[in-house]
Amino acid sequence: MFLRALTAFLILPGVFAGLLPALMAHFDPWRCHAIIVPGAVIMAVGLFLLVWCVRDFYVAGKGTLAPWDPPKHLVIVGLYRFSRNPMYISVMTLIGGWALLAASPLIAAYLLLSCIIFHLRVIFYEEPCLSKMFGQEWTDYCVNTPRWLIFFSQGK
Repeated sequence: MFLRALTAFLILPGVFAGLLPALMAHFDPWRCHAIIVPGAVIMAVGLFLLVWCVRDFYVAGKGTLAPWDPPKHLVIVGLYRFSRNPMYISVMTLIGGWALLAASPLIAAYLLLSCIIFHLRVIFYEEPCLSKMFGQEWTDYCVNTPRWLIFFSQGK
């Protein structure tokens, strides 16, 4: 199972929060002077949070972040105590760090588009699926935990 979790981690966030922003930074014609230190710090925070979330999926959920191998148990530990979607938040943080590090408007636009897509995916696909899978446990979790962050608690 560890190999499946590692593979999912390398494929999904590795491509969407690593490879794609790196390619965009390389080919962005609007790039300007990089904001290296803040960008690197934000990327490091995003990566740390992402690894923490992936670990919780693996240990507490007995699954991976991959849709084809999801957790068997509802994950409500670690960062999931504060947000129902900390993995998406960590990926967005990582991409935001890339945008600063590369000073790339193209990556900033990719971040905005990713935020919109993640939000729509959560509302229209993931939450209904989780409700079917976990029933009352999911409903109780939704009542007590914001979708995104505590200070954006609309849409609990």
